[in-house]
Amino acid sequence: MKTPTPPTRSLEALRELTPARVGLGRSGASMPTDALLAFTLDHARARDAVHAAFDARQLVAELAGLGLQVSEVSSQARNRRDYLRRPDLGRMLEPNSRRALEKQGGGANQVVIVIGDGLSPAAVNVHAVELVRHLAPRLTEAGIRCGHLVVAAGARVALGDEIGAVLGAQMVVMLIGERPGLSAPDSLGAYLTFAPRSGLTDEKRNCVSNIHGAGLSYDEAAFKIAWLVREGIARRVTGVALKDESGTALIAASGAGRCGKSET
Repeated sequence: MKTPTPPTRSLEALRELTPARVGLGRSGASMPTDALLAFTLDHARARDAVHAAFDARQLVAELAGLGLQVSEVSSQARNRRDYLRRPDLGRMLEPNSRRALEKQGGGANQVVIVIGDGLSPAAVNVHAVELVRHLAPRLTEAGIRCGHLVVAAGARVALGDEIGAVLGAQMVVMLIGERPGLSAPDSLGAYLTFAPRSGLTDEKRNCVSNIHGAGLSYDEAAFKIAWLVREGIARRVTGVALKDESGTALIAASGAGRCGKSET
């Protein structure tokens, strides 16, 4: 008869597969000191990520270095305190920013990419430029024009809808810092909306989340986003009407690559 695996061994194996707090143990009625200290440190990192400075100028400079047309705007949230206490202000463009974008509107754009600080400016500072670096070539390969790239301070997800509408975009891709977690304070998310306009709600969007060092890689995220952009424009929908089947496309592409290698 097979001897069952001791529970402690199973918990140790599980902890190797996830950053979640599994089987922390106890000291009397409390957590062990090392587990408590680790929790406190991760909580502090999450708080720091929310209040990190958003380096908009550096982002603009690095994105311009990729050969992209970049604009810088702000929401109606005047500071971080306003942003956290009044989510509605983060969903509306500051009037001068709106007027500046209206002057650039001119013609229709297929895709506008917006980079907003969100709830983790730290995530945007670290990951946004590299994600765009991987995404831009995939959009070009798909024959999709990215007319503008906008860096937005004090941004909530819905701010991208107003920006996209002002610039006449068929679709807006909002790259934004996600709410920090205890295992991932620097997670970036991408929200895609077809025919953006003010007043849309979340069922109209697709989301690619968990983009960070221990999560979705830049290349994987770029593949998913480019697939959703291409299919969203072709089908003229996003959100609940557009199922993310990019994984099937990736498997098919990998299979074709293996077949090609076996024939040579």
